[in-house]
Amino acid sequence: MYSFFLYLMSAFYVFAGIMHFIKPKMYERIIPPYIPNPKLMNLLSGAFEIIFGVALLIESLRSYAAFGIIMLLIAVFPANLYMYQKGAKGIPNWALLLRLPLQFILIAWAYYYT
Repeated sequence: MYSFFLYLMSAFYVFAGIMHFIKPKMYERIIPPYIPNPKLMNLLSGAFEIIFGVALLIESLRSYAAFGIIMLLIAVFPANLYMYQKGAKGIPNWALLLRLPLQFILIAWAYYYT
């Protein structure tokens, strides 16, 4: 079971990171206006998601990758909060609200691999 959830987590972050490059506007729209250079921030967060997702699969890097994911989840939390406050086309507000505590679950999942 350990390996299944590890591969699942890795795939989740690699996929999410790739999506930052495929659909950048979707991510740039949820970056709060007080954060400078949304295009760069989107590309950096996507790149780090891919790097950390792959690094999870390398045993000697796994703990560092998991801590990196935790830091990334904390760093992008303002974007999730902004998305809830602003609303998102096609996503009900209740779903955006439920997404906020999901960040803590994802942090706990990553912490498991530290």
